[in-house]
Amino acid sequence: MPAYITTRNCLPAPLLMYDSMHRKLAGSAMTVSSIIAGSEPGLHSAEVTDLELPISPALGLQLIDCPDCDLPALLAAARAAKEKFKPGTVTYSRKVFLPLTNLCRDYCGYCTFRRDPGDSGAHTMTPEEVLAVACAGEKLGCTEALFSLGDKPELLFPAMRGRLRHLGYKSTLHYLEAMCELVLRETTLFPHPNPGLLSAEWIERLASVSPSMGLMLETTSDALLAPGAAHDNAPDKVPAKRLHTIEEAGRQKVPFTTGLLIGIGERAKDRVETLIAIRNLHERYGHIQEVIVQNFRVKPSIPMAHWPEPSRGEMLRTAAVARLLMPGVNIQAPPNLNAPYYDELLDAGINDWGGISPLTPDYINPEKPWPHLEQLRLRTESRGFQLRQRLPVYPEFLPQALSRGGLLAQKLGAACDRDGLVQEMRAA
Repeated sequence: MPAYITTRNCLPAPLLMYDSMHRKLAGSAMTVSSIIAGSEPGLHSAEVTDLELPISPALGLQLIDCPDCDLPALLAAARAAKEKFKPGTVTYSRKVFLPLTNLCRDYCGYCTFRRDPGDSGAHTMTPEEVLAVACAGEKLGCTEALFSLGDKPELLFPAMRGRLRHLGYKSTLHYLEAMCELVLRETTLFPHPNPGLLSAEWIERLASVSPSMGLMLETTSDALLAPGAAHDNAPDKVPAKRLHTIEEAGRQKVPFTTGLLIGIGERAKDRVETLIAIRNLHERYGHIQEVIVQNFRVKPSIPMAHWPEPSRGEMLRTAAVARLLMPGVNIQAPPNLNAPYYDELLDAGINDWGGISPLTPDYINPEKPWPHLEQLRLRTESRGFQLRQRLPVYPEFLPQALSRGGLLAQKLGAACDRDGLVQEMRAA
């Protein structure tokens, strides 16, 4: 029995019917396996044939709660969908992690990254520190400079306003823009900023110094804003505000990374609704380059220290449903948060491992080290896929980034091969 199968009994599970967007099977109650297989109950998962993609929200809601006996069929359908999308290959981005500042005005219940001024470990990087890390990563073949930072900490902390004045900048976003430009100009790395909520003006400004950017939607559930919930006292985690930023990036045709965080108090229904909200924006604007399915991990110092983590089965179901809802979108899951069983996620239809650093830790989850790149390659190949290094912007989104011209376009053109991935000599 696979390790992700628990003891969930299939017999009393409700029998599922096709929803209104899929083939009708007149009057016959069907299990999830038979829905996926498109034929009679009892088929093996290897007999997956003609599931119509993308699946509807209603079918997504059914599949994300499927019983364990149907999970192999769900995974087979997701893997088959991935292979139709990008056959034979799984990608990753070799990066350095640049925590530009860990001061933040949001107090999320699961976060160990954020600090208040004066807290142990509170720090805003200097330009010299930024450049030193980027140059060290360049020597190790990195092509991404991931900028992570608290959302507009100067709005809450006078100390941050003073720090920015000392550095010569009006705001955290002005400073971020300058550091992106510094890395782009002085190294062969490409910035990928994750600065939180952004106005239309700031999306345009940052797009001129970075080929892609990101903002995790996390969830569309307003219930997590309630007192004591994960996003209590986190004004920048209001779902409508985050959706607005993602939509504005779409209007400007900026290649955009987003995703959901599972296990923070949301329901399975909320996970599907979050994926649907992302899908709707992508269908409208075509700019979602990547959807991350990220799992909450407990840490001893957080308010949610005694919160249950999502199971491996939940991760597999969510990743598989994400693939079936968005068969033509890159789906990523972080291997360090799913060790030592992360290779199972390849069976759930993901096609990317996200950013992996040979130099810097995961400052958001420092207790979970990145896998060694050689180990990642071997584990990926053991599941039948070739591991390839990509830029922070995915190949199919390079035209949007190149259209902005200037130094960014010049460097992008020199960095990628004919497939839009990192040139093999550079990736070695």
